[in-house]
Amino acid sequence: MPETARDTKKSEPKGQFAQTAQLMQEYARQELREPLGNTGRWILSGLIGAICIGFGTGFLVLGLLRMVQTEWPATFEGRWMTLIPYLCGLVFAGLVIGLAVRRINKSPLTKEKR
Repeated sequence: MPETARDTKKSEPKGQFAQTAQLMQEYARQELREPLGNTGRWILSGLIGAICIGFGTGFLVLGLLRMVQTEWPATFEGRWMTLIPYLCGLVFAGLVIGLAVRRINKSPLTKEKR
């Protein structure tokens, strides 16, 4: 009596070597190809987010620096006082970098609990 209850997409290969080869192919697909595809998407989304945060922070720092230089030009006159707006921009950029590093998720890519 043939087994019709089995839910297979392909016909079963005949012979022990063919079954072993098919088992190895399915295992490789399950354990390598699918997780690597998910990892690639995860890395791509993180890279896009990092680039967006980097450009946004850079433009914000430049905008604040230009605003301080044009709105209050007499405030920061002198030999060393001209560096204060640049130092404030550097501190702000450091704060954004610190917040971004603090928010890095250390959880593994897989959903399995270890």
